[in-house]
Amino acid sequence: MVPEENFSTGVSGIQHVYGAQHPPFDPLLHGTLLKATPKVPTTPVKAKRVSTFQEFESNTSDAWDAGEDDDELLAMAAESLNTAVVMETANRVLRNHSQRQGCHEPQGALGPEQKPKPSVEPALVPSGDLRLVKSVSESHTSCPAGSASDAVPLQRSQSLPHSATVALGGVPEPGTLSSSALSEREASRLDKFKQLLAGPNTDLEELRKLSWSGIPKPVRAITWKLLSGYLPANVDRRPATLQRKQKEYFAFIDHYYDSRTDEVHQDTYRQIHIDIPRMSPEALILQPKVTEIFERILFIWAIRHPASGYVQGINDLVTPFFVVFICEYIDEEDVDAADVSCVPADALRNVEADTYWCMSRLLDGIQDNYTFAQPGIQMKVKILEELVSRIDGQVHRHLDQHEVRYLQFAFRWMNNLLMREVPLRCTIRLWDTYQSEPEGFAHFHLYVCAAFLVRWRKEILGERDFQELLLFLQNLPTAHWGDEDVSLLLAEAYRLKFVFADAPNHYKK
Repeated sequence: MVPEENFSTGVSGIQHVYGAQHPPFDPLLHGTLLKATPKVPTTPVKAKRVSTFQEFESNTSDAWDAGEDDDELLAMAAESLNTAVVMETANRVLRNHSQRQGCHEPQGALGPEQKPKPSVEPALVPSGDLRLVKSVSESHTSCPAGSASDAVPLQRSQSLPHSATVALGGVPEPGTLSSSALSEREASRLDKFKQLLAGPNTDLEELRKLSWSGIPKPVRAITWKLLSGYLPANVDRRPATLQRKQKEYFAFIDHYYDSRTDEVHQDTYRQIHIDIPRMSPEALILQPKVTEIFERILFIWAIRHPASGYVQGINDLVTPFFVVFICEYIDEEDVDAADVSCVPADALRNVEADTYWCMSRLLDGIQDNYTFAQPGIQMKVKILEELVSRIDGQVHRHLDQHEVRYLQFAFRWMNNLLMREVPLRCTIRLWDTYQSEPEGFAHFHLYVCAAFLVRWRKEILGERDFQELLLFLQNLPTAHWGDEDVSLLLAEAYRLKFVFADAPNHYKK
């Protein structure tokens, strides 16, 4: 089940202001704007209480008449308005608005030659700044007659609620609001994880539900170990399990690793040795200690799984586990360039063993991807093609018309689990959900690939050449992707799974 997302509903409570664009002319309110007025402005008198509906109807029956009299009044207003008075009123409105806005601007935003002015002397704003202009009738309801030229600030409009007025003048920066809300949400989620993990027996089903929409960094390592089945749910059994598994892994190294130079294994080791420097992030992988760890993990796994042995692509699957587990010992935010030389040797040994066992658990579910002829990948690519033909026939036909075959770009998506298509941070976020889904790496990944392809629909349909299409699909512009992009991708993938997973005939031609 996809966790519900909280979407912003915008500013609520704003009431409609009728007649805001074309307010009806009221001689009582506009009397001060006429050049010559024989009548003295009258003060509104409290109306008598209407005792019967007939009296009320007779007193108000002409309130909304739009006859010739109104047209004459509007024409008279257009001809008789005093331009100087109108301009002075408009300038006062703009000065007042500028004053309210200036109260919320940080002092650091002023230029080197500007000094903050007192609020009683608001600076004039450029005449082109018309972001907020009140109607003339609004402004004069709060000013007595004859005071149009006085520099008294206008009263705040009563037609807008207080919340709306604040939104116009002094809302903090959107980034500040979203960051604050996001940090509160993250803190709340972290508390939920900690409460769930603190119990004597962790409820793995609840942990999966909570982890679907992402795992906070402080608890990601322990959560991955639990969701992958490496650690038991019982807290008391975990230390003994870790000690036993780590001891078992290093027994494998003592027993097998020296055979890497033997004739029967040297080809495997040489291929591993060639592939590791091609991995990313280079700043992390190319550190000698990291390179040695990856060589040992991959070689031991290949020796212990002779049905597949080492296949290019398996090497990429080590990186997310290693990065997540090493984060328990590194405070740096940018793990891509983290220096592991400062990590204690015992901690590195623990990270190496944990990475090996969690990667083994992952590969146990998708091993047919790496056996001879890689039948698992070929089957998934075929299903992907059939699925896309149902989801978006236009994209499918466009690829077919330009002779672009799905194996030419989607093989790598299956072989490397999209690790070569998105940044490492996005891969880690993807894997949070994959480990929360039943058969996430084997099954749910198919729907993620389908959503990923359709995500680039506009760009794909815009390419009219085989070479350009293939180059685009092999070098998708995801360098700046973040958690939000991945969350949208996963939500779409879940929708596709909900529609097609239990009805395979829907995607069969």
